[in-house]
Amino acid sequence: MIGERATSKAVQALDASLQEDLEALRSDGLFRPLRVLESAQGPEVVINGRPLVSLSSNNYLGLNTHPRLVGAAERAAVEWGAGTGAVRTIAGTQTLHEELERRLAQFKRTEAALTFQSGYTVNVGVLGSMLDKGDCVVSDKLNHASIIDGIRLTKADRILYEHVDVDDAERALSEARAKGYRRVLLVTDGVFSMDGDIAPLKDLVERAEKYDAAVMVDDAHATGVLGSNGRGTTDHFGLHGRVALNIGTLSKAVGVVGGYVCASQAVRDHLIHKARPFLFSSSHPPSVVAACIAAVDVLESGQELIDQLWAHTRHFKEGLRSLG
Repeated sequence: MIGERATSKAVQALDASLQEDLEALRSDGLFRPLRVLESAQGPEVVINGRPLVSLSSNNYLGLNTHPRLVGAAERAAVEWGAGTGAVRTIAGTQTLHEELERRLAQFKRTEAALTFQSGYTVNVGVLGSMLDKGDCVVSDKLNHASIIDGIRLTKADRILYEHVDVDDAERALSEARAKGYRRVLLVTDGVFSMDGDIAPLKDLVERAEKYDAAVMVDDAHATGVLGSNGRGTTDHFGLHGRVALNIGTLSKAVGVVGGYVCASQAVRDHLIHKARPFLFSSSHPPSVVAACIAAVDVLESGQELIDQLWAHTRHFKEGLRSLG
């Protein structure tokens, strides 16, 4: 135990109520203690003093320990300090932040970009600020929890379509347009995190355009994995200029932390004024931003790490099949 146990009856009653919920999780086999790593994230990690092969991180390219990222983070911390001390809209935007956003827009081949504290807050901030009463979201049934929560925060209506089912997506788009909504936005993961399946983005974009609906794709698990130099599903399917909102994280293949949206300048300006997670969160520390810029440098410098990732994936799958 750390510190003193609560003595207030109200606090004790709250704890007792929460313990009932936790016991229900335990009885259902859903209680999860945190696994504590005693090493850096990598192909092998140390847990409880044991070296183990890790098959459970999102560190797809191993960039979290790449010398260019680590060196950039160290230099930025010395030059710029440990933190920024403010939100972006007051005094928390440094030249490093704008440089990262320029680099992300260039990498994703969009007009502009805006970074958020995490991939989760991007989806919550974008959906929560861009849609309102009189709008409609057309969403894949298996979209990420952050998309689901972002939709819940809007006053917009929601129409779900069956997972990666293009015809059912068109049914939902047709239904939305027939109801005369102001804005219709089709939202999909690029690569779905649970099963690893790739959204049929080209077909979805074509159906959305048929009904004058914009498309938002969450490329959290596609950036650094699919497309030229890991540019994601929009690049993989050759859809630059046709996807309104390209969402991604800086915490998976990029190897650091944070999230971003790459889109038009109008979208960026709107989010700066309206996206509450952006408005009310302190900006990323300089070390994080510098490491992210270095990660983009690494991705743009060549395809080798991505090719290696796919080679390892094929080797692992073939090995499993050979074992029956």
